[in-house]
Amino acid sequence: MPDLTFEQSLARLEQIVSTLEKGGAGLDESMALFEEGAGLVRRCGAMLDQAEQQVVRLQKGPDGAPVELPFDLPAEN
Repeated sequence: MPDLTFEQSLARLEQIVSTLEKGGAGLDESMALFEEGAGLVRRCGAMLDQAEQQVVRLQKGPDGAPVELPFDLPAEN
């Protein structure tokens, strides 16, 4: 599978789901599509996990300047 962007991977996954839902593919083709789709789901999940780790929340520090904090830390009021 070439290096697809998240959007390209998602579009391909949608094509696979559509093809499988129509039911026109034979068993071998359906199995190959299912395997490809499962790989795309794993790939998209990994990309989302990576993006989530990169997200930071800006919060005012004690001196009023923005401070970058990991996204999963609770906000201080």
